[in-house]
Amino acid sequence: MHYPVVLRPEPEGGITVSFPDVPEALTCGTDEEDALRHGLDALETALDFYFDAKEPIPLPSKPKRGQRCVELPASYAATVLLYNELLRQKVRPAELAKRLGIPRQDMTRMLKLRHNTKINSIAAALAALGKHLELRLN
Repeated sequence: MHYPVVLRPEPEGGITVSFPDVPEALTCGTDEEDALRHGLDALETALDFYFDAKEPIPLPSKPKRGQRCVELPASYAATVLLYNELLRQKVRPAELAKRLGIPRQDMTRMLKLRHNTKINSIAAALAALGKHLELRLN
């Protein structure tokens, strides 16, 4: 998942980073690369708020030509897709854990963005929801 960013140079120095799709994610850096590194952290933190609030996580829009993006790690992106599908289908995590035959606390960990859940576990959870996780190279 590549989230488009807006990089705005500040008159006093540094660059502000914002995300059109996730307005809660806002940070800055000393230069463009530093700003993008901080941008990933700000994006992850903002997405945690969506998890905590039990709100759907906004998916990234298509970037404009030449627009820079911040890429979520693959396991984070898969977790976002799983979480959004749970909400869409109105399936409680405890119910999904039961379908998978795993302890509820394992399901809770699987839905933590920064938990290093194996991609196979996320794929199995999506399969239990009638979805198929597909990976592609670009």
